[in-house]
Amino acid sequence: MESGLTLTGDMMLVLTVLVVTIALFVFEVLRVDIVAVTVMVILGLLGLVPAAELFDGFASNAVMSIIAVMIIGAGLDRTGVMTVVAAWILRVGGSTAARIIPLVSGIVGVISGIMQNVGATALFLPVVSKISSRTEIALSRLLMPMGFCAIMGGTLTMVGSSPLILLNDLIQHSNEALPAGARAMETFDLFDVTPIGLALLTAGILYFLLLGRWLLPNHETKKSGAPSRTKSYFADVYGIEGNVYELVVTVDSPMVGMTVGEAEMLPGAPRLLGIRNTDEPRMAPPADEMIWVGTILGVMGKRELVGQFALDNQCRVTPSLKTFGGLFNPSRAGISEVVLPPGSRLIGQTIGEARLRKRYGISVLAINRRGEIVQHELREQVMEAGDCLVSHSTWRDLAAVQQEKDFIVATDIPKEEQRPQKVGQALLFFALSMILIIFTDFRLAICLLAGALGMILTGVLSPDEAYESVSWKTVFLVASLIPLGHAMERTGTAAWIAQEALALLGNMPDLAIQIMLAVLATVFSLVMSNVGATTILVPIAISIALATGANPMMYALIIALSTSNAFILPTHQVNALIMGPGGYKVGDFVRVGTGMSILFLVVMLTMVNLLF
Repeated sequence: MESGLTLTGDMMLVLTVLVVTIALFVFEVLRVDIVAVTVMVILGLLGLVPAAELFDGFASNAVMSIIAVMIIGAGLDRTGVMTVVAAWILRVGGSTAARIIPLVSGIVGVISGIMQNVGATALFLPVVSKISSRTEIALSRLLMPMGFCAIMGGTLTMVGSSPLILLNDLIQHSNEALPAGARAMETFDLFDVTPIGLALLTAGILYFLLLGRWLLPNHETKKSGAPSRTKSYFADVYGIEGNVYELVVTVDSPMVGMTVGEAEMLPGAPRLLGIRNTDEPRMAPPADEMIWVGTILGVMGKRELVGQFALDNQCRVTPSLKTFGGLFNPSRAGISEVVLPPGSRLIGQTIGEARLRKRYGISVLAINRRGEIVQHELREQVMEAGDCLVSHSTWRDLAAVQQEKDFIVATDIPKEEQRPQKVGQALLFFALSMILIIFTDFRLAICLLAGALGMILTGVLSPDEAYESVSWKTVFLVASLIPLGHAMERTGTAAWIAQEALALLGNMPDLAIQIMLAVLATVFSLVMSNVGATTILVPIAISIALATGANPMMYALIIALSTSNAFILPTHQVNALIMGPGGYKVGDFVRVGTGMSILFLVVMLTMVNLLF
């Protein structure tokens, strides 16, 4: 390719911002949304994007569509539609992995085509836990197929994943920067990618059916935390064993005047789960609650250790559970597993700072962090995405925790459908959005917002619930990165990168260039957000296509699809979500995900070339 573009000062500035952005994403110096906002501000300060256009991303079709999809998904969940689906799976799925894996993975994959794949995975995490408990199939053999298929299901429609929602906006903006005489690219309709998504989803299910028995780990540590099995399960997995006892604090006890948190730091202290220093006994006493003479503590541990602690601290062990017998009844309370999803507001806080006992009524007994069990100095542990908190609470409190978007409860507990009487309205307005998308020329955001607004106006969701259902981290990430793509095209940086890449690689065949782009997008998605990878690479792919005479729409689509090829490392939000409950290690993702990534590339490129 002949050199036609020379590197300008503006191009060098954009390249510098691009390199710094990638580095910040890779090394996680700051949260990805903060990085994106910082990049947007820098582009404005440097004058690389006009001030009048700098914040256009927040009003873009892509961002508004993402918000609407999240609200619609929350409405379907709130009415119990997903609970009905889960009940059907348990009824017809049988008890063999050969039937359950394709059934669960297929349904989650299809649901991911109409809502965010992280949300679909979170909805079915307790369902799969229940299935694991009833079928005796290790949870680690079910969660990875479900998670991987949820990621692939995002390629079923143009609203299934953030990169695909963003793609049409990137194409439209690229049309504005096309050279004179070049033909404008068309945008994709809702179901244009469906054949590709179906092929990918089918290939993923077959991959696990044919090779799963050899590739999938069989971590017995992650079967289920169902209430009926908590005692043996948590003893085997986490070493949490012993029985519940009551300690009466006497007048001579050194604990008189201490806080609960200070008492827990005493040598040999058992797990402190309940307290009575008022009229009613309570679970999960906050760390700052005071202990006085006559306070009764509900503790858990081995008999000899509890006895020694009572002797050392002048406490009396009661012969029976007179005070806490009702609260510690397995039908009312027990141990559970609670996962922190990506985007949880608790990430970055210590257990002590989060005040989980006071705010949510749960006492953390251990943390499963990427297969490592942490049981000591828990109050000082900083919580991370994917952490599995092993907690004790009442089932009522756990049910309330289950409604919080900062947690995913992996333990099977009874869950009441909140608004089953609104299921008709939820389905009606979901159908309305689909009809508008398919049969009208309205913009995608208008069609989706019509359904979301209908759910709010009919009481499927309250306005506050609608706001809470939106991942504002994702919104700011997408909206703030859009100007970077604009700057790359406006200054000619994307075309220059494409020119230099082709000059370096020589006259490569079209398929070789496609493979190069797909692999590059895959690598980017493993070390940074798929939205960021899409924003950066789509303009470059379009420029390469124009320079080589290829179809720029096809090249852009290859990038948007390949950024979903994130199976080798637990960096994708879905993988981070299932890692703790599944007991997976990084090596498990490398072993299973490598073959899946290769299969994804082969199937995706084959289908794209057949269709386009």
